[in-house]
Amino acid sequence: MKVFLTGGTGFIGQPLTQALLDLGWAVRVLVRHPESPQAARLTALGAQCVQGDILDPESIKAGMEGANLVVHNAGMYELGVDAAGRKRMADINERGTENVLLAAKALGIPRTVYVSTAAYWGETGDEVWDETAVRKVPSGNFYEDTKTRAHDFALAQIRNGQPLIIVCPGQVIGPNDHSVFGYFIRMYLNRIMPPFGWAPEAVNTYTYVDDMANGIALAAQKGRVGETYIIAGEIMTKRTLLNIWTQKPGAAQSWIYLPVWLAKIMFAPMAPLLRWLKLPAFISSETINGDVNRRFSSAKAQQELGWTFRSGEQIWLDTLTKEQALLEKRKGQTLLERLKPLEE
Repeated sequence: MKVFLTGGTGFIGQPLTQALLDLGWAVRVLVRHPESPQAARLTALGAQCVQGDILDPESIKAGMEGANLVVHNAGMYELGVDAAGRKRMADINERGTENVLLAAKALGIPRTVYVSTAAYWGETGDEVWDETAVRKVPSGNFYEDTKTRAHDFALAQIRNGQPLIIVCPGQVIGPNDHSVFGYFIRMYLNRIMPPFGWAPEAVNTYTYVDDMANGIALAAQKGRVGETYIIAGEIMTKRTLLNIWTQKPGAAQSWIYLPVWLAKIMFAPMAPLLRWLKLPAFISSETINGDVNRRFSSAKAQQELGWTFRSGEQIWLDTLTKEQALLEKRKGQTLLERLKPLEE
């Protein structure tokens, strides 16, 4: 099997590249910067890196030529983005997805996997939702907006006959993460996280990044064309996960939970301050608004694909342990540098 992969240098993409290679497949990865450390790491694994950009349709087609399978994993995830960030996110998540799927269709690729998100369905309330659910409330952030439109485009392509499979990850967790959780974990381990939280009973469905990569690879290998698969692990409240964090040394061993309205007031100035510090706005109104119930079932993926996942407690303990190990490589860095993902 010859695979063309986008987003291979990212948080999910690197273990996904390994998972596809482990199937014995030849993997060609579209990368913007072939000289980057991330691209070098993929080459060392045995993948072939080809230069291109999902916003450049011609480079996509050139890299995709001869593939039997396309896995479109590239995307931009960030909360609290400014106007320029919103434009870039819309370009990557929407126009980039259209470019890749249309290129696969034009080249007659017999099998394509699009990595969407379980956030497509939004807040679930107290119910556990599967792939048959219908969104009941508006999206809570711009990322959801862009991924929802991209997902709807993929569904339209399926209706038009494109041999496409959609995979919808829950909240993905792991070491060296660039998302909100990654920054909060590094604040905690660097002992600068204030002992405040909000929405302690809000639940999410968490998946370890390596388990997610295996789920996407299984969908590529075994998934039924035209189907959607939720890849999501254990459902857990924020209170539970923060209590797990306290099993590791960090900034707080107990937590004070603020009303959501007060958290919004207290943290309103943080987004522009963080951007001024050259950090993503991981504390913003979108961060707080995003703490709603997201209960998802991966029963279909487990039954049809044979997917398995580690427990919620193990997810967090593994992540914290590996982030602690990365701290040893950060000696000499400033505090701001230690909050960012480590460029290895």
